[in-house]
Amino acid sequence: VYLAAGAAITLECRETGAPPTADATLSKDHEITGTGIGEEERPSSRVSQFNFTEKTFGIIFMPSLESAEVSLDSPRASQHDFHSSSFDINIDQAQMYDAFDPNTVENGGELGEEDSPYPEVRSAVANFDDPEMAVSTLRSWTIGLLFSILIPGMNQFFHFRYPSVNIGPVVAQLIGFPIGRAWARWVPAVSIFGVPLNPGPFTIKEHVLITVMAGVGSGSAYATDLIAVQNVFYGQEFNFIFKWMLVVSTQCIGFSIGGVTRRFLVSPPSMIWPNTLVTCALFNTLHSQSYAGIGKHPGMSREHFFLYAFIGSAVWYFLPGYLFQALSYFSWVCWIAPDNIIVNQLFGYRSGLGFSILTFDWNQIAYIGVRALVPRWAEANILISFSFFFWFLVPILYYTNVWHAQYLPISSANAFDNTGMYYNHSRIISNGKLDLEAYKAYSPVYLSTTFAMSYGLSFMSITATIVHAIIHFSAPIKLHFKRSLREQPDVHAKLMLTYPQVPDYYYACIFIVTFIFACICIECWDTGMTIWALILALAVALLYVVPVGMIQAITNCEYRTAVITELLVGFLLPGKGDNSYGSSIQFTMDFKLGHYMKIPPRYGGEPRQILSLIAPSTHCQTAQLGIQSWCVHYSRDMCSQTQKDYFNCAFTQVFGTASVIWGLIGPGLFFSKGQKMIALTFFFVIGAACPILQWLITRRRPNTILNYLRLIFSALGVIPPATAVNFIPWAGFGFIFQYVIRRKHFAYWTKYNYVLSAALDAGTAVGLILVFFCLQYPLHGSIGGKSVLEWWGNQVFTHTLDWTDVSL
Repeated sequence: VYLAAGAAITLECRETGAPPTADATLSKDHEITGTGIGEEERPSSRVSQFNFTEKTFGIIFMPSLESAEVSLDSPRASQHDFHSSSFDINIDQAQMYDAFDPNTVENGGELGEEDSPYPEVRSAVANFDDPEMAVSTLRSWTIGLLFSILIPGMNQFFHFRYPSVNIGPVVAQLIGFPIGRAWARWVPAVSIFGVPLNPGPFTIKEHVLITVMAGVGSGSAYATDLIAVQNVFYGQEFNFIFKWMLVVSTQCIGFSIGGVTRRFLVSPPSMIWPNTLVTCALFNTLHSQSYAGIGKHPGMSREHFFLYAFIGSAVWYFLPGYLFQALSYFSWVCWIAPDNIIVNQLFGYRSGLGFSILTFDWNQIAYIGVRALVPRWAEANILISFSFFFWFLVPILYYTNVWHAQYLPISSANAFDNTGMYYNHSRIISNGKLDLEAYKAYSPVYLSTTFAMSYGLSFMSITATIVHAIIHFSAPIKLHFKRSLREQPDVHAKLMLTYPQVPDYYYACIFIVTFIFACICIECWDTGMTIWALILALAVALLYVVPVGMIQAITNCEYRTAVITELLVGFLLPGKGDNSYGSSIQFTMDFKLGHYMKIPPRYGGEPRQILSLIAPSTHCQTAQLGIQSWCVHYSRDMCSQTQKDYFNCAFTQVFGTASVIWGLIGPGLFFSKGQKMIALTFFFVIGAACPILQWLITRRRPNTILNYLRLIFSALGVIPPATAVNFIPWAGFGFIFQYVIRRKHFAYWTKYNYVLSAALDAGTAVGLILVFFCLQYPLHGSIGGKSVLEWWGNQVFTHTLDWTDVSL
């Protein structure tokens, strides 16, 4: 797929006879001046003086245009490698690579120090290891198992809320630290059956292992959405064994795929996985480790900075989360004209296009990802994509009444019938299958313009990806796959060679066992699925996991491929109301975290392997499935658009609508001749034509801005339920983090960027928990019911047409 996600730096060498000196600097116009590698002796050879030019080179992955000062095609060499007869790379290139490593003295590094070529990684990850450090202890397993039960249950609870908060492993990371330190201080140093209760000081690797355990099932399992849709949409209630085996199969199949693909997505230095860098930075901050790329910069310590930001974020959430909720939905233009339909459609946040652009709720800003981690070129692509398709094209389609759009809200995650009411799918179901005559007598399915556009962009991304790869990268793709197996390792990969690896057959065994579980679910319960359709869905996942993982590893932007499987299975199995499949990307991120923090793979693998079976049977059954059942029966208005605590089941609504379109009705009927939505099929053709047009233009104008357009069709997969309030402020904060601060104050960006991101996320999560369980849930939400909850700041945004899903 879209392997041209990054921008590379190519070298234009000008041969000179003199070797460079250690005073090399990067001038403002990106030209290297000076010479040198240091005082150490190098093999005598001609070294080129050179300058840099930025050029789109596709296959070379770069986190940002400033992230690496040379192309990864120039392998990084160690001191030993320079003198090794087996080292077969170009010595001139290798010397230049070390000579102009950005980890220089002025940036806080030490001359001659080996480290990652990326400042993002250097600023967050230690470039040393202690193989003797305690990892797998009774302490780490006890605390980790506790968190692996509590956190997934809480995440399942908030999964039904919009805006939701993901209580990620960072909460376990923060809370586990004082618990581990207290254990080391107060638990007696005795052994039981040869197992020490207190193995000594609480180590950073124990801390990482605890966080990994907490993160294995921290997110809501994808299969729980299927179970919720079966309950809410179709009134189906399968027994406990089915739910257990379904969750086990989807989670563990993804884990096994992630284990096999780690050589492509974990080991290569170019796969940086920005999201893991926040976690690494927090580990090093809590344990006060020093690492390259930082040096002694002025300002408060990272520990104090994190503490202040964390407390400030937690306290601040009480305003948009409880006391002044209009700060979250800050649609201020709608407040001025609450009864104007056009104004509410354009400036509203709930069912409008969000031209108001402001929010003061970190939940809203961070909803689609951590903006401090996304490279600015990726942010620019996403912002351009959103602005063109949803702020320019959607209004044109809506106000010209394409697809009878004016009878519906301009933005909604629901399906509608021909009267503008929510689609009543129960009227077209007979014995769990589509009743074609009832469907024809009732109504076709209608989608809001933004929902239809989201599907159209998904179609475009499928064909655009394939055509772009054929035109530009058919040969480089093959080269990169070969190269990823022998890419010159960075210091982190070299340090990990100390530890034995988990063999591939181990993951293959897990895949086989859990695949059998999935087959049992299909054969023993009336799911409407077939084994050959399951194999097809898994084949699609295997085809896309590496390229999609590469995109996310570099851009921190998730590429959603669900529509591909929905489309294929929907055509092949029309009339069935549900589909299921799994993903391995989250597990790959856990592997990368263990790689950065030097966790022995057989320790880093065992918790995942064991917990992949324990977690579904404990938290995914007793916690996630139990919490899900409680939430569905929590109140009569659960999953309704007017639920007072915002438990409107936004994800369930999107998943349910997709099940009606792709499963129950099927794309063969939904896009058949004479149906209004058949026009969306032309997006396949448009998507295929766009790379061809881009290629023709760039051949005539090599320096055109079209060189930098990437991810433009695939980055908006979270719409719906996401809206402009989640994209525009996200891009604004990203511009501040990744451009202004990084460009003007690089030293401070290096020191505080990831720590701040972790503090804001963790503080907001803790604040939300406190608000809900202390103020909103007790006494059926009656606390402050006649005072705080009814004042203007908590009511003004609901007294607008935007909040009523108004149509034109």
